[in-house]
Amino acid sequence: MMNFKKYTIGKEATCLDALKKLDLEESNQTLFVIDRNEKLVGTVTDGDIRRGLIKGLKLESPINLFCYRDFSFINGKLNVSTIHRLKKDGVKVLPKLNGQGQIEKVYDLSRLNSILPLHAVIMAGGKGMRLRPLTEKMPKPMLPLGEKPILEHNIDRLISFGIETITISVNYLSDQIIDYFGDGSAKGISINYIKESEPLGTMGSVAQINKIDENDILVLNSDIFSNIDFEDFYLAFKNVNADMAVASIPYTVDIPYAIMELDDENITSFKEKPKNTYYANAGIYLMKKELLTLIPKNSFLDATDLMNRVITNEGKLIHCPITGYWIDIGKPDDYIKAKEIMKHLKNV
Repeated sequence: MMNFKKYTIGKEATCLDALKKLDLEESNQTLFVIDRNEKLVGTVTDGDIRRGLIKGLKLESPINLFCYRDFSFINGKLNVSTIHRLKKDGVKVLPKLNGQGQIEKVYDLSRLNSILPLHAVIMAGGKGMRLRPLTEKMPKPMLPLGEKPILEHNIDRLISFGIETITISVNYLSDQIIDYFGDGSAKGISINYIKESEPLGTMGSVAQINKIDENDILVLNSDIFSNIDFEDFYLAFKNVNADMAVASIPYTVDIPYAIMELDDENITSFKEKPKNTYYANAGIYLMKKELLTLIPKNSFLDATDLMNRVITNEGKLIHCPITGYWIDIGKPDDYIKAKEIMKHLKNV
């Protein structure tokens, strides 16, 4: 989110006042023109000022005469499809207004992939035994990947999709994680922690969260390095009204022989060196908040356990393949592979 306070200006201010306040070196700079009741009445960019001067307005003219009044805004609940359309239409800054038309927050769509109304939960309590000795004095999620820890890559990706509330489930060497990220204010978000005294499984940990305001929950493992498109994942989940969605990884098996199709002992046909594609669990889940009623408090429950309960209750469980890269950093070879990928990525 933008710190919009310094970008507001009263509608009686002059064009010259606005020019002084506009930092024209920032390409997405926008001023928000407000009245005496702080109601948003329009937006102004350097382009709006330029067009006004061409039409004959003066530097001494009130900025109210220059402002663009048909601006995009949101109020109430977020509509992700609308956000997607606004980004596609080139909208760069998007104010959220309260019932009085006053600005509550401003989203910089030029820097965000989307704005998803999700509470994210990150599982970061494991001991990382397969990565010893690297994890003897450092929790696996804090292992460096480029210039920041693995866990920070995941948090920053969530932030890039407009997710503002994150709960991290911690256990092993948890103080290192808590000391590093704190309450999330340094990143402009809210981070809370669940401290497990004993392992509760992925979904058993989620059930320990006292308050979840959003209707849907995103759960992911902290040791995953991926460029998954969370917006695509969310829209696939919502468009079919699924109860739970699982991100999946396509896994293709090449069979180097001709395979016989059989009907009992009879051969009906041959498939020459077929390829079979299977889908593996990627450790990233979306779920309706009401599924928490299927999770007993203070009991171990893994993600696959919850999936089985959804199926048993005839709920809608779907999978969504990840089309980008995905690495589960569980072994030394995986960690090395992730570091190699990092060398070819920019702004990560």
